[in-house]
Amino acid sequence: MNHTVQTFFSPVNSGQPPNYEMLKEEHEVAVLGAPHNPAPPTSTVIHIRSETSVPDHVVWSLFNTLFMNPCCLGFIVFAYSVKSRDRKMVGDLTGAQAYASTVKCLNIWALIFGILMTILLIVIPVLIFQAY
Repeated sequence: MNHTVQTFFSPVNSGQPPNYEMLKEEHEVAVLGAPHNPAPPTSTVIHIRSETSVPDHVVWSLFNTLFMNPCCLGFIVFAYSVKSRDRKMVGDLTGAQAYASTVKCLNIWALIFGILMTILLIVIPVLIFQAY
């Protein structure tokens, strides 16, 4: 082990001898000596889970509630999406995923029913008008 001291500053052309200070760590190593542990160093690995993103489909549910609400299915879907978001905020990812899958399925059905009802509301009056 090298026990030399390091210079923190040296006066430039002042004619005085340089002022030396010993680092605290070097002093401790010089006084205590090197560690005498024969065991090899061990390492610790910490696994940090990445945040699992659980979609709650609130925007899609709100769209189905406001624009395509066949048989009040949009309100039910919106309620389930709010429950999914609440579960996610509490930290219950399993419950949030269960509600999210239900919300996704119900959103798809609400969208299909809404589109079919819109098409039927356009096609049926046209057919009735053509019949007369």
